[in-house]
Amino acid sequence: MTTTEDSRSAPGGASTERPGVPGPGGPPLAEAGPVSEKEARRVAEAARETSWDRPSFGKELFLGRFRLDLIEPWPRPAAPDTARADEFLGRLRDYLTSEVDGAGIERDAAIPDEVFQGLSRLGAFGMKIDPSYGGLGLSNLHYCRALMLAGSVSPAIGALLSAHQSIGVPQPLKMFGTAAQKQRFLPRLAAGAVSAFLLTEPDVGSDPARLATTAEPTPDGTGYRLNGVKLWATNGTVATLLVVMARVPASAGRRGGITAFVVESDTEGITVERRNAFLGLRGLENSQTRFHDVFVPNENVIGGEGKGLKIALTTLNTGRLSLPAMCVGAGKWALNVAREWSAERVQWGRSVGDHEAVAQKLAFIAATTYGMETMLDLCCLLADDDRNDIRIEAALVKLYASEMAWRVVDELLQIRGGRGYETAESLRARGERPAEVEQLLRDLRINRIFEGSTEIMHLLIAREAVDAHLSVAGDIIDPDAGLGRRARAGARAGAFYAKWLPTLAVGRGQAPRAYAEFGPLAGHVRQVERFSRKLARSTFYAMSRWQGKMERKQVFLGRVVDIGAELFAMSAVCVRAVAERAAHPENVELADLFCRQARARVEALFVALWDNTDSVDAMAAKRILAGRYAALEDGIITPAADLPWVAGWTPGPSTETDVRRRIPPPD
Repeated sequence: MTTTEDSRSAPGGASTERPGVPGPGGPPLAEAGPVSEKEARRVAEAARETSWDRPSFGKELFLGRFRLDLIEPWPRPAAPDTARADEFLGRLRDYLTSEVDGAGIERDAAIPDEVFQGLSRLGAFGMKIDPSYGGLGLSNLHYCRALMLAGSVSPAIGALLSAHQSIGVPQPLKMFGTAAQKQRFLPRLAAGAVSAFLLTEPDVGSDPARLATTAEPTPDGTGYRLNGVKLWATNGTVATLLVVMARVPASAGRRGGITAFVVESDTEGITVERRNAFLGLRGLENSQTRFHDVFVPNENVIGGEGKGLKIALTTLNTGRLSLPAMCVGAGKWALNVAREWSAERVQWGRSVGDHEAVAQKLAFIAATTYGMETMLDLCCLLADDDRNDIRIEAALVKLYASEMAWRVVDELLQIRGGRGYETAESLRARGERPAEVEQLLRDLRINRIFEGSTEIMHLLIAREAVDAHLSVAGDIIDPDAGLGRRARAGARAGAFYAKWLPTLAVGRGQAPRAYAEFGPLAGHVRQVERFSRKLARSTFYAMSRWQGKMERKQVFLGRVVDIGAELFAMSAVCVRAVAERAAHPENVELADLFCRQARARVEALFVALWDNTDSVDAMAAKRILAGRYAALEDGIITPAADLPWVAGWTPGPSTETDVRRRIPPPD
């Protein structure tokens, strides 16, 4: 998986439907170098998708429309697909249990060659590849369950498989590749050739308008020459095939722009300069890779020139589901360890789980794990139906699961006390049952950054959540619009809000017996409907108050998104629990527990929308950056000042040693 932040840098840019703002077919991108905020926003906007057969449940929630019909009845996977997937998952479980040493991967900071080969024999590198190309053709639901299994043994293996299939070569080719490209590359990938995704650069993360890697067309017109440096490429040291994002210069008759290429990793001019080391995921094969005059033929362009960013963002729609899969796995693992330890460990004459302070943590871990799993399953099931717009849902579950799983494992460490902070190897050496709690905390922390940091995810989701307001406001908030355009936009906005605002005042959730079919959960469903309308009213009020400046109210927008995430989770658990209550009546209890906890969080967030220190904090940050409080840093030894915070690069050949690792093919 890529460690880049998501490529949309602001939520409040102009809608692609507004006059004067180019969509995907608009003018070419500006050349790399200093880029204005407006230009960066335009680049991100141009890559947004705008058409789907079915609306987004999450987006409707933000607009105050509780469209329960979009997720109820609870979707079901096809029985034949389930039977085929269960057979594979059984074989994968047996292999991971008997052949993979997670502790050894952590100790040696490497996944052994024989594990690569064993996973290849199982078909694990082709889980999402169609059977016609030698893959398993698993649904998103079953693919995520496989990642959950693998990640519970070694998060590094989960990251390996996810980066290869969720955003590596298989997914972009599946969605945008030609028949010839699929036939050429997918069988190799299904057979075990590892792939990687290269977008991030030393000075480019969430702002793709500044992408510096170039792809110059060759004079003979047969291909391109790539030059640049890519950073944090997961699988980069072991990959055979790469997806590389590079900027094609615009010229007469050539649109240019950010373009996606399939690149053979052994092509002359590619140097893997460094295997990066991290706080966690010690078995992760992550690289800094340099391209110097690397030739890529025309037939290796995915989707056409200028379509690279759209490909990257579209791939991430479903690619993001892999991260919450590992977060759910972490929650399940944490619940198991917390439950067994809290029942066995005795303090002051009672098991520690009987003490209220620990009981509260156990309840939080159990409820949150149920909520995360339910959100993920629903998103996967919706994604498996191509008619659904799941952009917001996938982003919400990635955001929510990465944040909540971190809290879950932190609470587990607190329950375990000193044994949570102690390494598993040390516990084993003392003759105690080892539990890799401190490792899990380290491994899990990256999920709040991988594939869209929490802050970027807040902005991405907020941009979609307020899209209706921005589309209606249009020229009202466009500083370049004249008086005539603003007047016409004002009339359109007045007509829209005159029709929409009354729907936010009264809704079904106010009827005492509404949603009775949800039994003991009906009250929670009614509350979601009421909260949804309140959230829409709050967003409208903020839009009226700040207008075009709303895009800079990032902390406010983050709270709006967090409320929406909780409402989505509450909706999902209620629908699932009722659908499964005959077979699993205990799930109704878990859903009730989760909703009670979530409602408390939502109510606190609503208060914080308007009662906060945001403006004071922003002013303090300006003073901090200006050095006003620098004296506060006295009395310590600071990091070395003789190196830059961000290393530069030159397009010349590498002077570093190539450190890539070659994995022998399976027997």
